[in-house]
Amino acid sequence: MPASKAQQRAVSKYMKENYDVYQIRMPKGQKDIIKSHAEAQGESVNQYIITSINQRIDRDDKGGSDHE
Repeated sequence: MPASKAQQRAVSKYMKENYDVYQIRMPKGQKDIIKSHAEAQGESVNQYIITSINQRIDRDDKGGSDHE
């Protein structure tokens, strides 16, 4: 059964209030590589990307960046 208009509005409102959306572009083929790595870790692509970014931020904050 499809979601009612009220349910769609409620979900849309919740998403807008609780999540930021960020669109990324990458070279062709990269998406498939990321997807297979995410699946191997038992994660969604979204969670895999978030985890990867957070790990990089933690590493950079500890002085582990190659760009200092």
